[in-house]
Amino acid sequence: MVSFENPILPGFYPDPSICRVGEDYYLVNSSFEFFPGVPLWHSRDLLHWEQLGHVLTRPSQDPLEGCRASGGIFAPTIRHHNGRFYMVTTNVSAGGNFFVWADDIRGPWSEPITIKQGGIDPSFFWDDDGTVYFQSTFGDINGQCIGQCVVDLETGEMLTETRPIWHGTGGKCPEGPHMYKINGKYYLMIAEGGTEYGHMETIARSDSPWGPFESCPRNPILSHRDINPRTGIPQGLGHADLVEDQNGQWWIVFHGIRPSQFMLHHMGRETMIAPVDWDKDGWPVVNGGKPIENPMTVPTPPNYQEKPVDKAWKDCFQGPELDRRWATLRNPILENYSLGNGLTLRGTAATLDDCASPTFVGVRQGEFCSQVEVTLTVDQLAEGARLGLSVFHVPQHHYDLFVTRREGQLCAVLRRRVVDMVVESAPVALPEGQPIQLRIDSARLGYTFYAGAAGQPLAQVGTGCTQLLSTEVTICTFTGCFYGMFAEGASQGTFQEFTFTPLPEEA
Repeated sequence: MVSFENPILPGFYPDPSICRVGEDYYLVNSSFEFFPGVPLWHSRDLLHWEQLGHVLTRPSQDPLEGCRASGGIFAPTIRHHNGRFYMVTTNVSAGGNFFVWADDIRGPWSEPITIKQGGIDPSFFWDDDGTVYFQSTFGDINGQCIGQCVVDLETGEMLTETRPIWHGTGGKCPEGPHMYKINGKYYLMIAEGGTEYGHMETIARSDSPWGPFESCPRNPILSHRDINPRTGIPQGLGHADLVEDQNGQWWIVFHGIRPSQFMLHHMGRETMIAPVDWDKDGWPVVNGGKPIENPMTVPTPPNYQEKPVDKAWKDCFQGPELDRRWATLRNPILENYSLGNGLTLRGTAATLDDCASPTFVGVRQGEFCSQVEVTLTVDQLAEGARLGLSVFHVPQHHYDLFVTRREGQLCAVLRRRVVDMVVESAPVALPEGQPIQLRIDSARLGYTFYAGAAGQPLAQVGTGCTQLLSTEVTICTFTGCFYGMFAEGASQGTFQEFTFTPLPEEA
């Protein structure tokens, strides 16, 4: 037995899907309006994960122009069959359901192949005779359900009409379907209850992939909907996928949220894992029927080696490409980004307030308490233009610490945008011709922003609470907060160093 802590992927990494190939495990997540699309992970022991990159790396695979917040790429599924990897997903802003494939997990991945069945949250299932079944959300006269058709993987053509196969157990928004064949039975696992505090995972089985499906008598098999959020236990558990390890132990990956305080979370839905056993009647039992708490004690997974986890990291932007942690808002305008002796960003008229492609590159916030710092050299900065560091959630909710000019004077300002309210701090004067250091200290309930000459004591520019960047305060967002560098207006700056340091949480 080993102990570990959930989440295994902290920060905005929702809707996990997993597959195993020999002794290797691969996992993907939703990416919505952020590019590149569909983060791709590898593990040998299910508990320690390395990001390989992304599946959708070209705008032709992931067109996001004009994509609304929490639009774009929804709920991918990853599968491996006959030596080939398949990732199927939905671009709700452009084209609907599609899949891509690759013979090497590291790519290149194919151009998208469309499947005309509507809905979201698509998945593939291969039966023993090679038939490929495609599931997604669907609607009939009885409401939302899971629909299924047979498809041709060469063309994406639907070989049958869509048929409803299960309406779930009565929870709202039945979605996230995955089908498995286990001991001769067809199991259909779905998410219900909406991806909020009533989220849950349910399962049914049948002797045929078309049903009828018998609901598990203990549904939901995974949920914290009846656990008080004040306990500190993760909430919103659901949207899960099953995998069997090479020793015959089953596991379930799913997402959940860590509230910062009662009924509020700002880091998004995060990937978690738990063991699964099977009862005498052939139904899955998650984590022995106990809640998902930390630390978790689980059967030792294959290839497990205890490893120190150092979450601190630094990026000096010296390579030919950005580190795989970074993401842009929608498809980037590449001429505004250049790497060399640092990362140079060039501003445009597009700002973080716009549903556009501003010059922005960010990493997901994955710790309540941390410190991020960046060193900036101002190359060009017109009056009112901005170069800075943001805590970004959506265009209507972000806190921006930036360097600008006010009446010709170089200064730092904190701008807090919350819906239609914009508040700016008093400007803090900065020296000309010197590298500038910007810093954000984050705590569970708030951020503190600092600026000054690099290597000198920094001045506090202002503060902002996490509450107003929380998902529950926005309009139905499926994402979480990012720390991002940005440029707006007639500006150009070079960011030489970005550091992330976890901090202990105050008692």
